[in-house]
Amino acid sequence: MALRRPVANGDAGASTAGVFPPFMAWNNGGGGPWGGSGGVPPGGGRPPGGPPGGPWGGRRRPQIPDLEQLLARLRIGLRNLLAGRLPGRGRPRGTLPPHRLAAIAAAIVIVGWLASGFYVVQPDQEGVVLRFGAFTGTTSPGLNYHLPWPIETVLLPAVTRINRIEIGYRSAAAENAAVPEQVAAESLMLTGDQNIVDINFAVFWRIRNAEKYLFDVRNPAASIKAVAESVMREVVGHSQIEPLLTTARYAIETEVRRDMQNILDQYGAGVEITEVQLLKVDPPPEVIDSFRDVQRAGTDADRARNNAQAYSNDILPRARGDAAQIVAEAEATKAADIAAATGTAQRFLSILAAYRESRAVTLQRLYIETMQKVLEGAHSVVLGSSAGVLPLLSLPGTVVAPGSPPAPSPPPAKPGPLAGQSLKPVP
Repeated sequence: MALRRPVANGDAGASTAGVFPPFMAWNNGGGGPWGGSGGVPPGGGRPPGGPPGGPWGGRRRPQIPDLEQLLARLRIGLRNLLAGRLPGRGRPRGTLPPHRLAAIAAAIVIVGWLASGFYVVQPDQEGVVLRFGAFTGTTSPGLNYHLPWPIETVLLPAVTRINRIEIGYRSAAAENAAVPEQVAAESLMLTGDQNIVDINFAVFWRIRNAEKYLFDVRNPAASIKAVAESVMREVVGHSQIEPLLTTARYAIETEVRRDMQNILDQYGAGVEITEVQLLKVDPPPEVIDSFRDVQRAGTDADRARNNAQAYSNDILPRARGDAAQIVAEAEATKAADIAAATGTAQRFLSILAAYRESRAVTLQRLYIETMQKVLEGAHSVVLGSSAGVLPLLSLPGTVVAPGSPPAPSPPPAKPGPLAGQSLKPVP
């Protein structure tokens, strides 16, 4: 059904299809909806397609258009509107031509493409800028800009975050399990004294050089794990099981961290090993009870050894002191005897020298000194020549008066140097 717009300025018959609803389309001659003063279309009939007897159809209801036909006309109208023109009227006033619309759309796309180059680097990150896939530089935390894709791209590795690698076990948090899971293939190691030990340890690391970390090693985490397990097996293979179970943990952690860092630096991994932590160092579960019995026996042996050492530390100093005292007394006796012998020899030599100078005087003096020594302890009785007492010879004791207590026997006289010997002149 052809639709018409109201006639104006003599352009009757111009098409307005798709602009007005079908039930409002007619030839407008002015003066009312039907184009005349009385509202009757020119020629005195009803409008084309309209109901007889006026706009409301007299006795008939308005005709409802087909829905599919209405949707088809709506699509045509939208297509014409997007194309920048109105159907039947050309491009309306104020509408941009198609090439300008295309230019504006292209400008919007270009602005959005350029704005896509802005990015934010978080405080724990470092921006790594790639130009056509090749490294060009790094950016610090904050708002930064790079040329939009596909010219430049940016990677944002977390360079301050401490990462953790578990070897010999998997924690419950990592595996979403109730208890940690043991990995025997990683934890069982052979010691230097041909014993098997079960070791669980963790390695903590962070990114030190983002460029090397991203481009020099294909899988840094897997490489760190392989290096850690290899170095730990080497260190354990050179150690005895007793220090591993008791006192050598800190030394092993330090050695493993140092060796790991050296190897990863040779690989150019761009990471830093911050800590190696031994979590468990035990014998295998099948023999752990026997190993504990051995440890208890070793503890008892150490206790007995310490007690013996304490007793030794107590008795040896005293024995050394007594020995030193005996030696000192012997040395003193030796010195006294030597001094006495030396004095006696010097006295004899001095007497000999005096005897050579004056023999008579020296003999008299020697006799007197000898008699003095002999008679010092003897009980003597002196009788005068007028006494009427007979001398007794070879009396065993002293003569006592009747009724007096017996006198103690005198000690035997000590002979002098020349007692009991006859003095001979010295030539």
